[in-house]
Amino acid sequence: MAIHTILCIEDDRFIGEMYVRSLRKAGYDVEWMVDGNDGLVAARNKPYDLIILDIMLPEQRGDQILDALRNDAVDLVPNSKFLVMTNFEQNDRDRETMLKRVDGYLIKADITPRRLLEVIEELGRS
Repeated sequence: MAIHTILCIEDDRFIGEMYVRSLRKAGYDVEWMVDGNDGLVAARNKPYDLIILDIMLPEQRGDQILDALRNDAVDLVPNSKFLVMTNFEQNDRDRETMLKRVDGYLIKADITPRRLLEVIEELGRS
């Protein structure tokens, strides 16, 4: 499934602006939310090919958003892929649990805009 529409839920303004600018320049249709509540509402109200999700967010954490949108009982966004990007240090068990529920997991400190675009292209091919 090719990726065209992206919802970026990221509260860090510098990082969010960098991601959004790079993604739009690459031709993606991107919307950006800076808190968990707005991100959850946006994800429920419009279909996105990809949701880039930070873990540490104001209002609702990223794992809470993921629980609300995709869990064992219901998948409210069955056509959306999830890419978690975080600097939040998780223990191995929590990280493994998260990896089973998302399509990608990246550490923000290790990601450049170019690498982010490569990862999104890879997700679009899978």
